[in-house]
Amino acid sequence: MKLFNKDLGKKDRRIITVGILTSIAILEIVLFCFFKDKESDDENYRNAFAHQYGIYSPELPDRLNFAGEPVPLNDFDVKESLDKELMVNIYWQSQTLLFLKKAHRFFPVIEPILKKNHIPDDFKYLAVAESGLSNEVSPAGARGFWQLLEKTAKDCGLEVNEEVDERYNLEKATEAACQYLRSSYKTQKNWTLVAASYNIGKTGVSRQLSKQKVDNYYDLLFGEETARYIFRILAIKLIITNPDKYGYHLREKDLYPIIPVTKIKIDSSVDNWSDFAQSHSVNYKILKIFNPWLKGYTLTNKEKKTYMISLPQKGLR
Repeated sequence: MKLFNKDLGKKDRRIITVGILTSIAILEIVLFCFFKDKESDDENYRNAFAHQYGIYSPELPDRLNFAGEPVPLNDFDVKESLDKELMVNIYWQSQTLLFLKKAHRFFPVIEPILKKNHIPDDFKYLAVAESGLSNEVSPAGARGFWQLLEKTAKDCGLEVNEEVDERYNLEKATEAACQYLRSSYKTQKNWTLVAASYNIGKTGVSRQLSKQKVDNYYDLLFGEETARYIFRILAIKLIITNPDKYGYHLREKDLYPIIPVTKIKIDSSVDNWSDFAQSHSVNYKILKIFNPWLKGYTLTNKEKKTYMISLPQKGLR
């Protein structure tokens, strides 16, 4: 390929050659500056990442107890088990934020019931570990904040049928959980073992104590779920009692508020809960949010039992 037309003079060819060479030089300068700037940007990015982004290992307390019973943090396996659960919960930020927000609303309901039944206050953290303070349903069919199985719930006096499931009634379910915990304490005489029995059952704990010839939770070898159970409760306790220490900074307005309710006594059948809700200036959705233990749209109530329906006070919707 010829770069120049044969009709061009030597002077013109020289001018064009200089132009081409100049253009190439300019292009080389531009490319050099581009890649140099890019390398500089990359270096700045790497430096910023290294100095501004950090993941820290949480500091463990020197002393810790569950329900007044000391946790043997001098044992390496106990210390490392707590460390693991603390990291899991600290760095699962969305879940732990919800724990903190919900605790502000629901702990004031749970705490006085525990106190009345002489159950240590730390068991409110067990409810967080069980359900995240939500009306969850487990694969085994356990339900509600306290994750009660149907048989356990009925044994503790809760009503569970096609129209009513009181495992979803926070006050009554907490009373039922207290009944179970008191019963377990009569056998175990130790609140940490009582908490473990909530996960694996009273018989399961007693059997392992006998087989392994020890007398406390921290010396027992369990399957993974029960082995982690108490440490998860302890991690939740540490974070909720001192959120700032673990990097959670919530304002009062960030927390879910307690919503005052009005209680309405019902001792007859209800043909349609939607109509009932509208007659009290709310909709079915709000009725269910405040009374999740109501399962359907009707209440037969052949035995004329008394139920207390909770509704938000006027102006709080």
